[in-house]
Amino acid sequence: MALVDDQQLVRGGLKMLINSQPDLEVVAEAGNGREALASLAAASADVVLMDVRMPDMDGIEATGKLLGRAGATDTAQGPKVVVLTTFDLDEYALAAIQAGASGFLLKDAPPEELLAAIRTVHRGDAVIAPSTTRRLLDHVAPLLRAPGPETGRHTAAVDSLTPREREVFLLIAQGLSNPEIAAQLYLSEATVKTHVGHILAKLGARDRVQAVVIAYETGIVTPVP
Repeated sequence: MALVDDQQLVRGGLKMLINSQPDLEVVAEAGNGREALASLAAASADVVLMDVRMPDMDGIEATGKLLGRAGATDTAQGPKVVVLTTFDLDEYALAAIQAGASGFLLKDAPPEELLAAIRTVHRGDAVIAPSTTRRLLDHVAPLLRAPGPETGRHTAAVDSLTPREREVFLLIAQGLSNPEIAAQLYLSEATVKTHVGHILAKLGARDRVQAVVIAYETGIVTPVP
């Protein structure tokens, strides 16, 4: 995996934590987005921890360029990006998710939460910190519902879902994992995984977090009062 943060002390601490795990290894580091693009062109990383606010090129622009280079809607190519932010209700975090990031984490998250999030986003089978992501999306829902070039395409894509896919889509948008969806709908996990794959393909979504954003944009999910 790769670490992108303009504070060397932060990178050093994260690197020590991650490299202490038998199944994780830091293969690249960078102090800003421009350095990150160069480093990740030379080194292959499955997951990138990306700071939002950095000099020269911030994490939002770097995420968009990195995933655009890999193929933004192709989950088989390019790394998964997890944005690191100081505030959980931060429009910068939303912009990064819209740029293709798979979720976000607070910089002061406990070590075990950060490690679990890295493994979760690598598997791609659950939304990062669903309650935190939900609070963020509730906070910026008016921005998401504003008409834009993608709105019509996303609405048409949602309309193309089968009734069962729509059920699964709604549960994804509520932050449920595959096992939780399987239990609620009395389906096997394998069947749920197949439905999730079809849903992401129809929506043109890179992962489940992108699907949640589309759910807010199209009104499938509305903010909690």
